[in-house]
Amino acid sequence: MADVGSEVRRKGTAKARTLQEIERTVRERWDREKIFEEDAPSGVKGPGKDKYMVTFPYPYMNGRLHLGHTFSLSKCEFAVAYQRMKGKRCLFPFAFHCTGMPIKACADKLKREMAEFGCPPVFPEEIEGEDEIDKKASQQESDIIIKDKSKGKKSKLAAKTGPAKFQWQIMQALDIPEEEIPRFAHTDHWLEYFPPLAKKDLHMMGLKTDWRRSFITTDANPYYDSFVRWHFLTLKRAGKVKFGKRNTIYSPKDGQPCMDHDRQSGEGVGPQEYTLIKMKAMKPYPERLK
Repeated sequence: MADVGSEVRRKGTAKARTLQEIERTVRERWDREKIFEEDAPSGVKGPGKDKYMVTFPYPYMNGRLHLGHTFSLSKCEFAVAYQRMKGKRCLFPFAFHCTGMPIKACADKLKREMAEFGCPPVFPEEIEGEDEIDKKASQQESDIIIKDKSKGKKSKLAAKTGPAKFQWQIMQALDIPEEEIPRFAHTDHWLEYFPPLAKKDLHMMGLKTDWRRSFITTDANPYYDSFVRWHFLTLKRAGKVKFGKRNTIYSPKDGQPCMDHDRQSGEGVGPQEYTLIKMKAMKPYPERLK
């Protein structure tokens, strides 16, 4: 934008449209020639091209990908492009993470809101005692002692969804049509809805991925699930995985431990330690204690 006196004049977008058209043409050629699909070499083993592989931690599918994903992905993207230009056989598989409690917690929260406020829900403008609750929560946030200094006080979920308090509002903030939102009360719908959108965004970015190797986690994918089970059973038989006890954050509402990424707030917070002293009361009790 350029200021001209009191007027605001929009600059032309011809250059941006030209670059986008070049991107579209190149992506279509990449798709047509399948140049990022790498198969294992067949035949007798012998000298051949050097191999290069990159991977990226599966992004979690409780929402759309954001700029942080793009920033992190760019490291893999630049590396694999450079190695490909050097003539190496490059493989970049990509997958989507759906395991864990965040999706389940969001689905349950949405289900509770529809049961309490209707569908579509009509939320109260002011919740009784809300100001006091917010002040108390704010004070607790400021008093939090972060056990892991590499993590902040705001969870990844809060970073994705902003200040919205209700799950329905969070889904609206993700540009999900209102008639589609009730379907997210079932966890399976999250697995079907967000991975294709993430793949579409990554394709627009021009990610050099062999999409034949893409998958989601959870037991909805029996092949990957069996691999994880085999891995843990193998480690258990080797004595590398054992049952033990440790202090952990627990959610009474969900009836299970509540890990960092399961929480709306308080990421990086560990259990607080208390020292209790038990004293025996004298008998007969003093009059003021009866």
